[in-house]
Amino acid sequence: MQDLGTLGGNDAEALFVNDRGQVAGFSYTNTVANPSTGLPTQDPFFWEDGKMVDIGTLGGTSGNPLGLNNRGQVVGISNLAGDTGSRPFLWDKKEGLRDLGSLGGTQGVAFSVNDSGLVAGGSYLPGDQVEHAFLWENGVMTDLGTVAGDQLCFALSINSKRQVVGESGPTPPLGWLWENSGPIVDLNQLVLPGSELTVVSASFINDRGEIAGEGRLPNGDSHAILLIPDGDCDDECEARIAASQNFPAAAHVSSMPNNLMPAMRGRLAGRFHPIGEPNK
Repeated sequence: MQDLGTLGGNDAEALFVNDRGQVAGFSYTNTVANPSTGLPTQDPFFWEDGKMVDIGTLGGTSGNPLGLNNRGQVVGISNLAGDTGSRPFLWDKKEGLRDLGSLGGTQGVAFSVNDSGLVAGGSYLPGDQVEHAFLWENGVMTDLGTVAGDQLCFALSINSKRQVVGESGPTPPLGWLWENSGPIVDLNQLVLPGSELTVVSASFINDRGEIAGEGRLPNGDSHAILLIPDGDCDDECEARIAASQNFPAAAHVSSMPNNLMPAMRGRLAGRFHPIGEPNK
C-alpha cells in the first residue's frame, strides 16, 4: 500500500486508476471551511510517478473527478466562482483544465471519457428545468436529448465505439442507449422477453457493447444487471429497435416540480461523497 498524500488538507481519496497506473481523486487543499459549502476547498487531483498534481477548479471551492481514461484525461464536475453553478470539466497534462460549457443552463456534469477524448454527461437547458444528455467532442457539445416525456436525462458511460448509456427520469427512471447519431433508445424496448426486471439505469458500457446497470423487480427490489448484445439482429429484433426509436421529439417544458435539481444531486451523491462521509 502506497500513501499518495494530499493537496495540503487533512484528507484525500483516490477514486480511479487506469491501465497505466495513473490515479485520479480529490483532496482538501486546506483545513478552513468555506461559508458557501461548509467544507474546506476540495480539488480534484491527478497522480503519476509519485507526484500529485492539483487539477484545480473552474473558480469555485469544490471540484469532483468522475472519470479517467488511459490517456490520463480526467473529467468531472466543478463549481464556478461563488459556488452558484457548476460545469463539466476535462483536464489533461497538455491542455490543462477546460470548461466544457453547457446546453444553456447553470448546472452540468461530465461522467465519462473514452480513450479518444470523447466526453459524456448531462447539462441543464436554459432555465434549469430540463436536463439533457450530451456528447462533447473537439470543443463541440452535442445535445443527445432525452427519452420522450422525461425531463431529467444524463449520460453515465461512453465506449470506444461512441455508444453512450445513461439514465432518464425522474419517475420512473429508465436506462437508455444512444448510438450512430440516432435518438436515445429506452433499453426496456430492446430487452428480450422473459425477465421481470425493468432497466432503471445503465451505468457502464464496454467496447463489446455489454451494459452493466440496475434493474428493478415488480416488488421494488433492485438487482445488478448485465445486458449482452444478442448477436446478429434478425427481422424481429430490427423491428423492435425501429419501433423504440419512433418516439416524438422531447418537449421543452416551462415549469417543473422543485425536486428536479435535488434528484440530480441525489444521483451524484450516490457516485461521489464528501470526504469523511459514508456512501449513501
